[in-house]
Amino acid sequence: MTAPVSLTEAKLFLRVEHGAEDGLIQTLIDAARSRVEGEVGLSLTSTSPAPLRLAILMLALRAYERGEREMPIRPIEAWIAPYRVVRL
Repeated sequence: MTAPVSLTEAKLFLRVEHGAEDGLIQTLIDAARSRVEGEVGLSLTSTSPAPLRLAILMLALRAYERGEREMPIRPIEAWIAPYRVVRL
């Protein structure tokens, strides 16, 4: 299975046309993916629902543009809530 968000997709979303920050962008994608997977309790792939993939992109965007050190879930809560696995 492939990653839910590729570097190419993220660069298009971020409107980055150069390769100078590819390492940083990939790190942000990986961190955002881990954050979303931890919140929903699922492993994500390229076939995961669009709202979860968009949540990864939005977290990466906020970290890239705003330099946020943490990735708060609140801005994407509505997108991920329906996919949370209930744990008893």
